[in-house]
Amino acid sequence: MNKQQLVDTLWERTDKSIPKDKIYNLVTAIIQVISERVAAGDRVKLLGFGSFFAKKRKEREGRNPQTGEPCLIPAATVPQFSPGKEFKDLVDAIGD
Repeated sequence: MNKQQLVDTLWERTDKSIPKDKIYNLVTAIIQVISERVAAGDRVKLLGFGSFFAKKRKEREGRNPQTGEPCLIPAATVPQFSPGKEFKDLVDAIGD
């Protein structure tokens, strides 16, 4: 599902009472706020869904996949997502 498909689905679920452009702007704003807060070092928790946060990775040694030569992978801060229990349970139930 891409962003436009998400907007279309939300539009359907609101009985088409909210214009699609407003839903699109809201989805865009939510993504921006989550991205900005995680980039600032905050954790964004959505109860039942999960948490978005930044995690620091240490510098490590890796290998160039083409040559097999060792190379240094620099330290980085990367975004992470930890699913909530309700979300995990829903996905697990569908997977059966």
